Amino acid sequence: MSRNSCSARRMAAHPENQDDSPHPHTWVMMGHKAGDNSQILALAEGLGWPFEIKHLVYRPTELLTNLLAPLTLLGIVRRKSSPLAPPWPDLIISAGRRNEPPCRWIQRRADKRVRLVHVGRPWALIENFDLVVTTPQYRLPRRPNVLHNTTPLQRVANQRLADAAAHWAPRLAHLPRPYTAVILGGNAGPYVLDAEAATLLGRAASAFAGRQGGSLLISTSARTPKQAIGALEAALDCPAHVFRWTPDAAENPYLGYLALADSIIVTCESMSMLTEACATLKPVYMFDLHTGPENRWGLLESLIGKVDPSWWRRFRRLRFQPLVFRLAFKIGPTRMTRDVRIIHRRLIAEGRAVWLGETFPKGPAPPPLDDVQRAVVRVKALFEEAAITRERTARGAADRARSSRVEAEAAPS
Repeated sequence: MSRNSCSARRMAAHPENQDDSPHPHTWVMMGHKAGDNSQILALAEGLGWPFEIKHLVYRPTELLTNLLAPLTLLGIVRRKSSPLAPPWPDLIISAGRRNEPPCRWIQRRADKRVRLVHVGRPWALIENFDLVVTTPQYRLPRRPNVLHNTTPLQRVANQRLADAAAHWAPRLAHLPRPYTAVILGGNAGPYVLDAEAATLLGRAASAFAGRQGGSLLISTSARTPKQAIGALEAALDCPAHVFRWTPDAAENPYLGYLALADSIIVTCESMSMLTEACATLKPVYMFDLHTGPENRWGLLESLIGKVDPSWWRRFRRLRFQPLVFRLAFKIGPTRMTRDVRIIHRRLIAEGRAVWLGETFPKGPAPPPLDDVQRAVVRVKALFEEAAITRERTARGAADRARSSRVEAEAAPS
């Protein structure tokens, strides 16, 4: 268990001791998306300050109530949520639309200034936040309180990788090396992980590992459709260790896979998983899940053969969600969509990733990702500026008092 996690538990158990900390009293507002939670935890851990984790349970009607009353707690089930009560924090770190109203309610209700740091894309006005830590796919404007990072925040630190490698290496020692990790996401926007995509990925990953005489370490996620898992496993023809994600799994080898892998294949729709893979500084191959004719399956199928040569497979892969997304992307407001292709292009340009089937260009290895540290510096600056202001105010008051005493002493009796 990390030092920060221990601190968070101590703070939750003894809230009366929180004001004694020399660091800003920090709350971390956990949401319902694993990627968002990983980012805000990465920032909280990077700050090195004790923090308290808050879990909120939302009503089915939260969207309506949050739109009509954005500064209330009508959208949450308070009896099932973490308590939101004094002592109020100095800093709240959050992500996701659902968490914005409670954070702003706390800021309005607190008897001191509470700084709001939001990760990702806020739905309220940017001016409502002290800092927004965002990434290119959201296409936010340039503002003094917006930090534009290259990739999402991530928690893949060297020590965590070393610990995971030591834990999982003996369990995977029976598999031939080199290892290729295959990390599966799921459906998102114009990207679909259906049986056909999973079959192609299974065959392509098997061919990739087979050429090296190695094996696959395959991890699904909460978003991976069951039919896709079955199709992928049926397509495998090389040694593999497969982890089927469940919410009650005793252990999750995901970090161990990243630590032990020599190469990593990731489905392209998850920016968090892509970033975590790139944080290892190992070769990362993106598998395209796009349902349109512009997907990159042609190169793979030229290497391993078509999964389905029939002319109508393109129509079979049509889905309602991708069609709606493409329509919204063309005619809707920017805040309603995200363009992850921007990050794809950035990762390729920096030499961190290529599309599966392509080869890495020759050149120097990319430097480690520094987005977490950039965010940490900006958050700490919020409190450094406040400390400077308080010091100037106190100095001014002392100078005025001193001047008054001098004038009083100099005045004729």
